[in-house]
Amino acid sequence: MKTKLSTLLFLMNFLLFSQELPPIVKYSSSVYGAGNQSWMISQDDENYLYFANNDGLLEYNGTSWQLYPGPNETIIRSVKVIGNKVYTGSYMNFGYWTRNENGKLKYTSLSDKIKSKILDDEQFWNILKYDQWILFQSLNRIYIYDTKTRKFNIIAPKNGVIKSFSAKNAIYFQTIKEGLFEIESGRAKLVSDNPILKKFTIANVFTTDDGLLVQTQLDGIYKLAGNSLTRVATDVDAELKSSFVYSSQRLQDGSFALGTVSNGVFILSDSGKLKYHLTQSKGLSNNTALSLFEDKDQNLWVGLDNGINCINIQSPVHSFTDDTGVLGTVYASAVFNGMLYIGTNQGLFCKPTQSNAEFKFINGTKGQVWSLFTYDNTLFCGHDSGTFIITNDSARSIFSGSGTWKFEPSPTNKIQLIQGNYYGLSVLEKVNNQWIFKNKIQGFDYSSRYFEITKNLDVYISHEYKGIFRLKLDKALLKTHDFYTYKSPEKGISASLTTFNNSIYYAYKGGIFKLNPKTRQFEKDTVLSSIFEKDEYTSGKLIVDHSNKIWLFSKNYIHYFSASKLSNQLKQNIIPIPSSLTNSMLGYENITQISKSTYLIGTTDGYYTLNIDDLSFKNYDVFITDILINKQNETFKNVGIQSEGSFDSDENNITLNYTVPEYNKYINSEYQYLLEGFQDDWSEWSTKATVNFKNLSPGKYTFRVRAKYANTILQNTAVYTFVVLKPWYLTNLACFVYFLLILAMAYFINKAYRNYYQKQKEKLIEENNLLLEIQELENEQQLMKLRNEQLSQDVDNKNRELAVSTMSLNSKNELLAFIKEDLKKTSQNDSSNIKSVISTINKNITEEDSWKIFKEAFDSADKDFLKRIKQMHPALTPNDLRLCAYLRLNLSSKEIAPMFNISVRSVEIKRYRLRKKMDLQHEIGLVEYILAV
Repeated sequence: MKTKLSTLLFLMNFLLFSQELPPIVKYSSSVYGAGNQSWMISQDDENYLYFANNDGLLEYNGTSWQLYPGPNETIIRSVKVIGNKVYTGSYMNFGYWTRNENGKLKYTSLSDKIKSKILDDEQFWNILKYDQWILFQSLNRIYIYDTKTRKFNIIAPKNGVIKSFSAKNAIYFQTIKEGLFEIESGRAKLVSDNPILKKFTIANVFTTDDGLLVQTQLDGIYKLAGNSLTRVATDVDAELKSSFVYSSQRLQDGSFALGTVSNGVFILSDSGKLKYHLTQSKGLSNNTALSLFEDKDQNLWVGLDNGINCINIQSPVHSFTDDTGVLGTVYASAVFNGMLYIGTNQGLFCKPTQSNAEFKFINGTKGQVWSLFTYDNTLFCGHDSGTFIITNDSARSIFSGSGTWKFEPSPTNKIQLIQGNYYGLSVLEKVNNQWIFKNKIQGFDYSSRYFEITKNLDVYISHEYKGIFRLKLDKALLKTHDFYTYKSPEKGISASLTTFNNSIYYAYKGGIFKLNPKTRQFEKDTVLSSIFEKDEYTSGKLIVDHSNKIWLFSKNYIHYFSASKLSNQLKQNIIPIPSSLTNSMLGYENITQISKSTYLIGTTDGYYTLNIDDLSFKNYDVFITDILINKQNETFKNVGIQSEGSFDSDENNITLNYTVPEYNKYINSEYQYLLEGFQDDWSEWSTKATVNFKNLSPGKYTFRVRAKYANTILQNTAVYTFVVLKPWYLTNLACFVYFLLILAMAYFINKAYRNYYQKQKEKLIEENNLLLEIQELENEQQLMKLRNEQLSQDVDNKNRELAVSTMSLNSKNELLAFIKEDLKKTSQNDSSNIKSVISTINKNITEEDSWKIFKEAFDSADKDFLKRIKQMHPALTPNDLRLCAYLRLNLSSKEIAPMFNISVRSVEIKRYRLRKKMDLQHEIGLVEYILAV
């Protein structure tokens, strides 16, 4: 158990190697979608990178990866960009790739022209350029291709070719057990057959002012001057002999990058001093570096045995990553007396500044460190266990009553410090040249992580769950009577409070507020608050450095403000490093000025340093990389990007990809686009490097995309113009045909209408004539009706006349009969005169004469009635006909009796007999029947 504990302490004290390393961007095979191994790397004029990969030619434009399978799907061993062509060498084949109209690469084989001369199982491991010639090197021969004559020259050493090299104006190669050769006039010329060069494989050759530097795989670096070969001493000679240098590269600043098989990458200065040693434990994906390449931005690309890494060697940001977990999350840092102190959740560590020495754990500080504060040539440590004074690599506890957040000098006494504790505020005092705990300030017991004190002993405290407090201390710093709680601004998670330019500032999600000393109220500072707009807020942490700069952190940037020398306005500076990459603890961000321009920023797994004087960035260009179109629910297809596009109406779904080919780990490019003809305003800035437009209407469109890198808008704007054609049924020809059809239709419709209206006119005339005829018939009918009515009225009149006449005759006969009877009664003497009168009366009341007169009148009124009734009933007698005529006039039996000179009863008998003769049914009335005839 003691042995294990001792080992742990040993590791904590001595094995935490602390070199700050340049940022490393890791790309695994699952990210770039190709094989694990990349054997050679190159770059074109547009900053696109190309990798000779196990699965083919791999292209990277800074945003997306594209894999092109090699010839016959073999491993590509070498790649070299020369002009606008990408030359590659693979298994029994070499040639070049050119970019098509659609932006994709197409392969053309050169070796097929000399296919018969290619050796069986031959692979091409290197490609070199010299003037107009391009050299393809296998392990057996070197094929020299003349780009002007398009002819080949082959150099075939007896013992084969181990490696070939290009140095200034010369091409070198090494053969087994023969030494180093140079190609002159198309032939091999021995440069040196020194035993060392015959024994050890050469990794690379570099030129110097007075000779060559020869990098061997297993025996370090040598200088070849004439026939003299001398060793060049470096800091890593021992490591190089055991590490097997497989690849090497001279960098633009004169440094050397050496890639090994088992020990990562060494970067040496031009004098052989070790600058960096990068291994898997220090950030690389793998310890085997198969290929090295420095791009135009001085990034070092490493093709590893398992992935691809990009090292931002010239980055102003360098990081220290604690993969062991011994250091932990960094919460505070300080430079004091030539030592760098790092306070973490594991304790306090230190090392000499400006050195690559190990971090040493300071005994007694195990646990959470909150702050480091220098005052009166003393380093104070705020710790979860209380307060420590740090001297070199030792710690002395001076307060353990509560955890300590921070420290502030007393404005009234230089030998006193006020510290913020878990339970409120307390006082430290220097007595006999020793700092000791003096007292707790009574009357306020809330946690005081952030507090500031004014000259008149007003203390402002920020508590993220309760808000801002203001309290007044007594002159002895013993107590406060009461305190005031601010309602505005509100409390907030990750809020903080600090003093900057003699003013107190408070920051939380709602903005940054400045204390008005007259009103003692907080007022919003619009300049500082602007950094939290557009959902940029992550933390309200405010930090003021020794140069009087105030630092703030947002989602996509680190900001710092400094006072202007010519005005009272603050000058804003933006560092385009997003919080997602800095890996800081939100709400506990910390930044410390460790030199004039260098700052240390703590992270959850170490820290990184930032030199603000080196924050200069190249002006890149934005490119449209490829354009894809598709029909609805169909697969995409690439289209040309060099000329104006023309797409069918149903190919109106378009995807455009674009990029800024830069490879900085901490800075992301942002893009903004505009599609003229579809939208009026530029889009919002976004890191997304693709956009899709669906169901575009027919018309002409111009797509524009611009980029922002390091918060600076790049100068160029990439433009692509395309046309979505109208469907065939909306083309000009179709419209012309439609016009002709419309004319024809109009003609025929007009003709049809004319025919229709002519027919309607004729029909209307016919209908009018028919109506006239009908009207005439109606008029005739009306006239006939009037005539009939007149006739009926005449008949009625005659019937009335006849009835009146009949009644008159009836009355006359009754009168005569009455007179006759009276005369008979008075004819007692039988006077002849009376008899004569009676005889005259008898003559005048004869029925025959009355009937005759009546018959003539009745026939005149109701023609042929007597004939019809006679025809219908032939058995009727004249008296029956007479009775029918009287009944036709609707006369009653009483009115008929005098006509027959009989009684009423006799009339009834006649009527009965008449029914019998007519054979009428019982339910049929006699009068109704006669009237109906």
